[in-house]
Amino acid sequence: MRRPLMLLLGAACTVFTLRADAQDTTTRGVRIGLTYQPGVKPGVMVLPATWLNGDSIRAIVERDLDFSDRVTIIPSVDSAGTLSRTPMNYALFARLGAAAIVQLAPTASGVRVIVHDVAKSRVLEQSDFALPLSPATPEWRMAVHGAADEVERWITGARGIAATRIVYVRDKQVRIVDSDGANDRVLAGGAAACHVTCTSPAWHPNGRLVAYAVMTETGTRLAVRDITTSAVRWASATPYSIAITPAFSRDGALLAYAYGTENGTDIHVAPAMGGGQARRVTIGRGSENINPTFSPDGRKISFVSGRLGHPEVYITDADGTNVELLTQANVGEQNHRTSPDWSPDGRTIAYHAQIGGVFQIFTIGLRERVPRQLTSDASNEDPWWAPDSRHIIFTSTRSGVQQLFVMDVESGRVRQLMRGGGSRLGSWSPHLGASPPTE
Repeated sequence: MRRPLMLLLGAACTVFTLRADAQDTTTRGVRIGLTYQPGVKPGVMVLPATWLNGDSIRAIVERDLDFSDRVTIIPSVDSAGTLSRTPMNYALFARLGAAAIVQLAPTASGVRVIVHDVAKSRVLEQSDFALPLSPATPEWRMAVHGAADEVERWITGARGIAATRIVYVRDKQVRIVDSDGANDRVLAGGAAACHVTCTSPAWHPNGRLVAYAVMTETGTRLAVRDITTSAVRWASATPYSIAITPAFSRDGALLAYAYGTENGTDIHVAPAMGGGQARRVTIGRGSENINPTFSPDGRKISFVSGRLGHPEVYITDADGTNVELLTQANVGEQNHRTSPDWSPDGRTIAYHAQIGGVFQIFTIGLRERVPRQLTSDASNEDPWWAPDSRHIIFTSTRSGVQQLFVMDVESGRVRQLMRGGGSRLGSWSPHLGASPPTE
């Protein structure tokens, strides 16, 4: 848990038909996506793909679209191949409740994806996607995720988040897993180094570097690891000091973290790639100031401070001026709010608070400053936003042990990401797939 230092160290969906009087999503003046009623998820059917590895591609694309929470997946039962025949029977698809049809076809280098607009009886978008030669490898699956993210953009106007990964902690190890729970692997730490505990991982915006705290008998150090080469740079390694809860700025230029001694910690900011001096941002006067998170524009930092005698979430300008209290307990409430994360769109901060003796996930809008409780079952903590500012990864005991779950904050839908007990402190990567073409 990203708590203050005293604790840290101690398929039945309703199918909606297409409407022609609604959404208008544009990019660079060019229309993208279907037309459908606001608040209604368009029905999408992914047609069977019967060639070698085609069914695997179809399963991944269909699951990615389902996990997006922006569309309703319509199962395709087509043993006779009726739905896949050309020309497309758009009237039949409309009766089945489909607003869009996803058609897959093999190419010499990968897969061709065609999306049909059922209401307009025409092809909406199509493109060829290159895939690695070896199927079912992590690189191959990530390329398929990238194709699914582009399909989501074609249909809804919003890029998907399937081509991302989660870095998290389990059994003193920092581990990485795909956004759908596949390809779980160790990044750092482990039983062979049982005197070392790795915690609080955070992604760099380039998707190649991960920062995390390494807690040893002689102090807590910050490591920045290149996940492609395994090279490690020690961002803070002063003996018998405390350096925890790292966070990169969204442009990747800065690394913020909590640094200090047993008498208190303050937020410091240093060049992310080294080569410069760290500067102190907060003046805690012996209190604990931890968990920094940058606003998307890098002008502000949210953090947790115990300066009032209990942890609350604050906001400050990046130079340490204009400190303001963001959260505040009502009379009679337990005073414990911590682990903030600033949404990529800049509108909201997620955090967890103590309610009835357990932790629950909240968000607070930066404009209205009204807390919104997202969870109530079991204990839930340490939220981290996905790149779409719609989903969060968090730690929960709702299954009986600590595990990672993903929530769509708009609908409240929750899915379990990891099955291994003790999984916690998830941090969501930026988009790792190729950037979509500009319009």
